Amino acid sequence: MTPLKKVRRELDRYEHLLLEFGAEETRAGGVEVVIRPRARVAGAHEYRAPLHPRDIAHPQFEWTFQRHLYDCMHDYLCELFVRNPQERVRAPEQQP
Repeated sequence: MTPLKKVRRELDRYEHLLLEFGAEETRAGGVEVVIRPRARVAGAHEYRAPLHPRDIAHPQFEWTFQRHLYDCMHDYLCELFVRNPQERVRAPEQQP
């Protein structure tokens, strides 16, 4: 089984109300997990996370993949913040 098929098979085990999951081969021949919103959201981008071939080949891939996927979901949702208390001082035109 190819690494891409292995990742897609694992992703088929997951279904989320807000997010869609996919996997694509990279130009370099690796695999990326792709996370995107199910519904169109203005300003929302696709999240792409590479997987190392040795991680896909590891005997415990199913377990380590779940952690990787959950970490990616967390990072993606945090990237979608429009504003947060840690951002730098906003430009005057951005002030409410």
